[in-house]
Amino acid sequence: MKLKPLGDRVVIQASESKEQTRGGIVLPDTAKEKPQEGKVVAVGTGKKTDDGKTIALSVKVGDIVLYGKYSGSEITVDDKEYLIVREEDILAIVA
Repeated sequence: MKLKPLGDRVVIQASESKEQTRGGIVLPDTAKEKPQEGKVVAVGTGKKTDDGKTIALSVKVGDIVLYGKYSGSEITVDDKEYLIVREEDILAIVA
């Protein structure tokens, strides 16, 4: 990974959206919903408090997480798409 997020930011590689419905209908790319689940590929150092202390992040590299539908900024590195979000935009870690 060539990205190192700053502060409380996390880089997520979104999982692929489903190409077929339960009934067997194949969806075109324009009809697919944006995925809300992905794998953490890089994490920042943590959030800084007002007195200068660093609070470690709750997620780590390799975690599968759920995040808000319209969260973060999408970027492309080496022809792969990633999402950079703040830790507070992550809703849950999939166990």
